[in-house]
Amino acid sequence: MTWIEKLTGSLEQKKRYKADRRRMEGLPAPYADAAMAMHRYFMYYGGVTDGDTMLTMIGDLADLWERAAADGTPVRDIVGADPVDFAETFAAAYTGRRWIDKERARLVEAMDRAAGEST
Repeated sequence: MTWIEKLTGSLEQKKRYKADRRRMEGLPAPYADAAMAMHRYFMYYGGVTDGDTMLTMIGDLADLWERAAADGTPVRDIVGADPVDFAETFAAAYTGRRWIDKERARLVEAMDRAAGEST
């Protein structure tokens, strides 16, 4: 790892992320719109802190919408009536550390301290 990667993170991961994002942006309407909407949701909801896991999820998302576009599958046939449920189920398939895990641990520790149960 170079010194710049220590500051900014893996350059290879950034290249791969940008390539997958371009794949989604380059899809025809309405698939690009759907893919980018899910991408945006994952940036807020997913909270994945492991770069490799996030890259796999974003790459699979690009694959999903490329296949749907190639097959002409309607967007609703992919996401169903509840796109939030679909997105959260999709994201749940990708295990890895999430930012919320750290906050959950902090909450448990704080409650333990407050209850006088410090470890």
